[in-house]
Amino acid sequence: MTSLNEFAAYVHSQSSAAANGNKSNAISNGKRPKPSSTKPASVDNASAHSIQSEIDVLATLTLNDAPTPLESRIAYKECMLNLAEHKTKLVSLIRQLVEDGRGEGILSLTHDPLDPNVKIELTPQEYDLALKNIKIVCILAELDCAVTELYSTEQQGDKSEKKHGFEVTKVGRVLIRERAVSVSQLLEIRVAVVGNVDAGKSTLLGVLTKGGLDDGRGKARVNLFRHKHEIETGRTSSVGMEIMGFDETGRTVGASGGTYKASWKEIVAGSRKVLTFIDLAGHEKYLKTTVFGLMGGSPDFVMLIVGANAGMIGMAKEHLGVALALNVPVFICVTKVDMCPPNILQSTVNQISKILRSPGCRKMPVFINSNRDVAEAATNFVSQRICPVFQISSVTGQGLDHVRMFLNLLPFHGQFDETAPFEFEINDTFSVPFVGTVVSGVVLSGTVHAGDSVYIGPDSLGQFTSTAIRSIERKRQSVDTAHAGQSVSFAMKKIRRRDVRKGMAVLAQGAEPPRSVREFVAEVLILQHATTIKTRYQAMLHVGAVAQTCTIVELDRPYIRTGDRATVKFRFMLRPEYIKPGQKVLFREGRTRGLGVVKDVSYGT
Repeated sequence: MTSLNEFAAYVHSQSSAAANGNKSNAISNGKRPKPSSTKPASVDNASAHSIQSEIDVLATLTLNDAPTPLESRIAYKECMLNLAEHKTKLVSLIRQLVEDGRGEGILSLTHDPLDPNVKIELTPQEYDLALKNIKIVCILAELDCAVTELYSTEQQGDKSEKKHGFEVTKVGRVLIRERAVSVSQLLEIRVAVVGNVDAGKSTLLGVLTKGGLDDGRGKARVNLFRHKHEIETGRTSSVGMEIMGFDETGRTVGASGGTYKASWKEIVAGSRKVLTFIDLAGHEKYLKTTVFGLMGGSPDFVMLIVGANAGMIGMAKEHLGVALALNVPVFICVTKVDMCPPNILQSTVNQISKILRSPGCRKMPVFINSNRDVAEAATNFVSQRICPVFQISSVTGQGLDHVRMFLNLLPFHGQFDETAPFEFEINDTFSVPFVGTVVSGVVLSGTVHAGDSVYIGPDSLGQFTSTAIRSIERKRQSVDTAHAGQSVSFAMKKIRRRDVRKGMAVLAQGAEPPRSVREFVAEVLILQHATTIKTRYQAMLHVGAVAQTCTIVELDRPYIRTGDRATVKFRFMLRPEYIKPGQKVLFREGRTRGLGVVKDVSYGT
């Protein structure tokens, strides 16, 4: 509704401007403008005509036919309480909510879903009846959804509510989630886990995904490491993947905490929603790996881990800056609160609040202390104006239930187009015995089926190879179709592993073969640089899953410094890549950081 409010404010301002700049319209309608000593601002004829044209188009949309807040409130309340007369309308409302959320949705019993600003007054008895009716409707075959009450609270009515006889009101929210979901349509949320070294990232993931608690000596993190040196040092150096499943009622699947470890197949089979955690490195020397995970992994959310005993130091600020630059919603987990003195914990909390409220972040910290806080934060999280903060301990279990509930309620908000041509970015490559070359990544757009013919490339010469998809797997389960926004793996026909690499693309075959890019133009902002940047400057550049050294060929000015915006022409140093206008660009070199957007590409090698 925020966008609608902004749109309404824009319309109001434009209509006011048109009224001030074009008095003849008011006179023709029989309304004389009020005399004023102040001379109205002049508007040129072309501008006034343009504004009036917009308002004339707007007038044809019959926006005034929408119900008033009172009518909407009565309609929604009657819809919940009088099931005999409004059953069809309630079914339609819940179906729309579930479809918009890709199989799930959070419904407030005390706020109109069509206009969250409209408050519904319900007595405890009316609230219980409304909840009962919603559960009855969701059992129907046309919905087949599970209803889970997130929280409910009785409170004293305010003056307006007491005036209408509501001495005590009851508020609450419920989670509505589909029961039967196929593997190919399973809702997936990707969460990138970042933070400074030794903040407790892998330990927290081990506790969340495997169940149980940590012993304070790294017991929970051992199962997440992929290499021997990671186990020996206790530090992540690669991009790790772990999944966490939730059933239709919101309970975790496979995280029993016992000696038995559930497989991915078992977790997916019992889940209706799966979270994929991208465990990234915290050490500074692995920054390239972390940035690759943030850019190429297409995370929906970022979980920033901050140690309560150390505060937001080192790479934590760097990772927060990258997440903000990529416009990915961030929530924070303050770990190790069990071993931190109260004064140090308070100092860390104050530091986090100060950083989040700074002009560079402009976020409002929301400290989570109850289930109601969790539900409200998850509902409003996509606005990107708030930043939930959890205080947890992987040893004692403090705050972990709130984190699990929040992860269960995280909404899908990805912007993926299933109607566009198929496009897939390669994040990793494998050679599987008796299968052949396997590539994994994220489907950026379109839909693909097993057996479809595709292009893969570009190679070192900028050429694309025609091949076909032998089979598709999602969460280690075989599927026939992959849709936009899903993390999948493809087994490719007649392709050797040495011929594929990270950053390549798999594209649908069309009338014209795709073309690679050696040079491209981007509009960039220099976030940090010690001196000046001129032509022939070189830096490591990230565009999606592409990571390659680039040099600056042209600038729109002699040089640029920290804080400058400029149009820059880059050239890949090693080989051409496949990129498109509109993609975000991040380049780094030492302490230098820059962010930009691809504006134009120059084809050819």
